[in-house]
Amino acid sequence: MNEERRKSLTRALDLIEDARNIVDEIKGEEEEAFENLPESMQSGDKGEKAQAAIEALSEAYDALDNAIEHISTAKE
Repeated sequence: MNEERRKSLTRALDLIEDARNIVDEIKGEEEEAFENLPESMQSGDKGEKAQAAIEALSEAYDALDNAIEHISTAKE
């Protein structure tokens, strides 16, 4: 791989890492918001939606982490 493509992949990695950090931050905020709900709301519709969002954000984080790993391998 030539230097120009490596630089482009480095830019892509930086953007994906930024996205991963944003997703992680929002996931943490959503977890905190869920934990601060009264127990009756945690088991209700609002709590279920929060848990679904947390799970989706966790999966998105993992996917971004995998993308970083694969792109890093490609850069070698």
